Amino acid sequence: MRYILALAAVALAVPANAVIPPKSERGRSGADCRAAESGPAVRVNIVGLRDRRGKLILELYPENDADFLQSDKILIAAGKPFRRVPMPTPNIGPVTMCIRAPGPGSYALVVLHDRDDNGKFGLSGDGVGFANNPKLGLRKPRAKTAGLTLGSGVRSISIVMNYRQGLSVGPIETRTAEGQP
Repeated sequence: MRYILALAAVALAVPANAVIPPKSERGRSGADCRAAESGPAVRVNIVGLRDRRGKLILELYPENDADFLQSDKILIAAGKPFRRVPMPTPNIGPVTMCIRAPGPGSYALVVLHDRDDNGKFGLSGDGVGFANNPKLGLRKPRAKTAGLTLGSGVRSISIVMNYRQGLSVGPIETRTAEGQP
């Protein structure tokens, strides 16, 4: 039951309005991350997808609890760092995404699997994962728990996806990138 509450807390905190980002920030592959313009970026290997439906949305937030998972409109209006990269879920193979940061520093990172591609996080079917792969508790993870520090280059990380499974929320199973469905 507490896992359902945790996912519900994340669902309420995750912005449901998926604004299409500028063309320069749309779904970059891992290879594009290496060739990205100068500046900090994160290459994310996404592990444990339930299936290959819908789209993936990678989001970068300031690493503080007040701004983490805050509405993009509020963050942008306040001049705070925020990035969103949507990408159709690839049919086969490893899943790697790239997101650029506005500069070196500390950020929090989340990836959403919008399985029905409706632009909203659905508690019953969609998946979520965070940098550092924290266990979900009774509320959304703290920004520092889902945080990472970026320098001037590209940093690579892996994020394990979590889905509702009966009364619990967690990874479906640990898989290698080659073993994903």
